[in-house]
Amino acid sequence: MAEGPDQAPEMVATEKQKFELEAELPPDGAIASGVAVIRNMVKTLPGNPGVYRLVNAAGDVLYVGKARNLRNRVTNYTQLVGLSNRIRRMVAETARMEVVTTHTEVEALLLEINLIKTLMPRYNVLLRDDKSFPYIHLRSTHAVPQLTKHRGARNEGGEYFGPFASAGAVNRTITALHRAFLLRSCSDSIYQSRTRPCLQYQIKRCSAPCVDRIGDTDYLALVDQARAVLTGHSREINARLVAAMTEAAETLDYETAAVIRNRIRALAHIQAHQDINVEGLVDADVIAAHQEGGHTSIQVFFFRAGQNWGNRAYFPSHDKTLGIDEVLAAFIGQFYDNKPPPPLLLLSHDPAEAELLGEALSTRAGRKVTLLAPQRGDKKKLVEHAMTNAREALGRRLSESSTQQKLLVGVAAALSLDAPPCRIEVYDNSHIQGTHAIGAMIVAGPEGFMKPAYRKFNIRGEGAAPGTEFKPGDDYAMMREVLTRRFQRAQKEDPDRTSGQWPDLVLIDGGPGQLSVVEEVFVELGIDDVQLVAIAKGPDRNAGRERFFVPGQAPFSLEPKDPVLYFLQRLRDEAHRFAIGTHRARRTKAITVSPLDEVPGIGPGRKKALLHHFGSAKAVARAGQLDLEAVDGISTTVAKKIYDHFHADD
Repeated sequence: MAEGPDQAPEMVATEKQKFELEAELPPDGAIASGVAVIRNMVKTLPGNPGVYRLVNAAGDVLYVGKARNLRNRVTNYTQLVGLSNRIRRMVAETARMEVVTTHTEVEALLLEINLIKTLMPRYNVLLRDDKSFPYIHLRSTHAVPQLTKHRGARNEGGEYFGPFASAGAVNRTITALHRAFLLRSCSDSIYQSRTRPCLQYQIKRCSAPCVDRIGDTDYLALVDQARAVLTGHSREINARLVAAMTEAAETLDYETAAVIRNRIRALAHIQAHQDINVEGLVDADVIAAHQEGGHTSIQVFFFRAGQNWGNRAYFPSHDKTLGIDEVLAAFIGQFYDNKPPPPLLLLSHDPAEAELLGEALSTRAGRKVTLLAPQRGDKKKLVEHAMTNAREALGRRLSESSTQQKLLVGVAAALSLDAPPCRIEVYDNSHIQGTHAIGAMIVAGPEGFMKPAYRKFNIRGEGAAPGTEFKPGDDYAMMREVLTRRFQRAQKEDPDRTSGQWPDLVLIDGGPGQLSVVEEVFVELGIDDVQLVAIAKGPDRNAGRERFFVPGQAPFSLEPKDPVLYFLQRLRDEAHRFAIGTHRARRTKAITVSPLDEVPGIGPGRKKALLHHFGSAKAVARAGQLDLEAVDGISTTVAKKIYDHFHADD
């Protein structure tokens, strides 16, 4: 967002990358080369708005920036006086520039945000949180609407209510709505195949419209009441229910009164969150930022229809000299890149280029979006509440980071490392008698587990020792394959080790056998500067008696109550959890695969028709061509394809 090159924002994923960015200046020759590239480009640049990209020799985009005047903006990079060391390093790495002109500065800002999210340039501020927010979906494409949780693109018919800050918040709300209004949650296929009420009806969370336990008119009335609650009118609905319960009780219809009473109780959960009575506040996000010690915490509270639908914390890493206004502007731009902003954003600070940012958000949303930093009144109190949460969250984060750093220092001492590791990779395998075998890699650093960096490896059988054949279930061969594939790719994609893909410490779940296999892999690949450690469970596989194996050292154990031991156990257990989970997912997917999936030209519709007609995939495989042609939707040509597929040997 910043105009001056000395204020170009950045987010670094690890302390190691941060150190690299703040290291000493590159050689004068490298800086001169980068300046020459940029100066050469300036000669042909127009004075129009647009977006520029600085690219290094490997083709990686270093920085994406927007400008109201491309020529003036890019010229700043050729004036080295006043540029920070970090920007000088960026200029020195620049091998070429790419430019896209736009009609307006708003278009340039929108394009810049999109490119940053897509390319993840090293020197830009990066919002490293791509989790989608859950919504409540009232799907009305069916005659009997369905109420479910939804993530992802909102391109299906019906109404979406949200976003909710977490899956837990949306699940609790949906549960309350099902209890109060008895709307169905089942899919259309299950709905159409029901012949008697399901368990949801028995536990009083569905009115069983599938078997006509409720008429269409009465069901749609329940849908309207649920919609009213989700749009902030639950108190009106509650008043109607209370009146209906009173009337039923007065006519001695106690059964109906009890049912309505239970619905009122279910609504109480939702009403507990409808405590926002700020004039003019219907749909809004409250965004508060707090800076301390060179770090920033940002809290986002979601208010829809006067309801508080939760909050979420973000911790953008950035250069310590970057102001809170610029951090906030960069955050807002990227945060709403893949989600519609509400009509009002209540902010703790005025962001940089607030007017331009508001215009860009309005353009993206197709309606007016107002950015407001309230100075008094109830809206100010909401922002102050969010600020308190941001301040407390940052305090917890800094405390956790401090503890994590102490543990990394302890790891370095325990394992005789030269320095605390900034990136630890832990490997484990999972399989059942060699089937559906996978390898798993988890990553940890100064900020804790780095889940976006986790990787899984489907075992291909390429890890057998020279002169031998791969045998299913061979843990040594699987470990050899995983480590070979992992580091061959690292050597190819990051040969200069500038992208943070290389670990300082590799931790193997296993004993001396697994360690020797990894040593062989590193020798073959010419890697001699990554520390290897194997961790094996002790006698009787008791936790706390682990043995550590380090090349060139005698095996050793740590004290049972040593915090470093607990930390290493947690790393190993996380790798084990990830490996087991990935293996189970692969196994479950394999179970659901049908032989019909392998037949070319057979989609879900034809597959369903064949299974309904013959009863099973085995029966389809045994069927003759004329029998296949008797199925609805199966032509002579398709029937021949199916028959030939299952009778290829004939």
